Amino acid sequence: MNICLFEPDQIGRPLAADDERAVHIKKILHKGVGDTFAAGIIGGQAGTATITKIDGASPDGSQAQNAGAANNGAIHFTFTPQSDGKTLFPLHMIIGFPRPIQLKRLLRDMAALGVSSVRLCGTELGEKSYLKAHLSEPAEVYKMLLDGTVQAGSTHVPQPMFYNTLAECLDGLDENRSQAQEARPLLLALDNVNPAQSLGSFLQANPPAGRPVFAAIGSERGWTNAERSLLEERGFTRVGMGIRIMRTETASTVSASIILAQMGALE
Repeated sequence: MNICLFEPDQIGRPLAADDERAVHIKKILHKGVGDTFAAGIIGGQAGTATITKIDGASPDGSQAQNAGAANNGAIHFTFTPQSDGKTLFPLHMIIGFPRPIQLKRLLRDMAALGVSSVRLCGTELGEKSYLKAHLSEPAEVYKMLLDGTVQAGSTHVPQPMFYNTLAECLDGLDENRSQAQEARPLLLALDNVNPAQSLGSFLQANPPAGRPVFAAIGSERGWTNAERSLLEERGFTRVGMGIRIMRTETASTVSASIILAQMGALE
């Protein structure tokens, strides 16, 4: 863990000994009374936590009165906020449901990169069972996004959204855009079948700095012609990343990195 994240109501309360964060603090970070660790509030401030007491440890924290008790004791701490946390970038990823094992890695990478939202949708060529897999459940998706947020040392978690079809996803996007007061977004559809131009050349001609970007990536077998037509009708430009065929998770990470670099987010 590069940061220990807490819900707002967990700040100021002892951290149970069997909590994975407590185990990490004591057994991996080897922290004791008086030591500090990076901490933050999910969706909020980041800062430093100071351990004030570990149940079972000696008052000065130099050594445990009972080694076993101290190792298994709850952690008491104070929290000092120092910033509003690392902000998310205005990049929204629309992704066709991949295989569950790919989804796990993909979500962690998207959160680590700092995208604002991950919109998972069923596609015409995608395997329908993936939408019903255990790892595709909202709670599991959020957990994986949270893992990626911790990896990045951030407090802000990308918003997960779920749609049965691409059309349903784009309808929701149109509705959100009509309500939002923001700069006109860049709409990109990643496709290796006769794209209009490369992703790099498009971004050079249309700098994304200061603008939200929505990037759509199909499931492992890509888009159908009907989905390509739908995307173009909704204002998306089909762009490519060369002739090599990538896994959905790879294409998502590579394209997000290229876009974020052009935003100046990786400098």
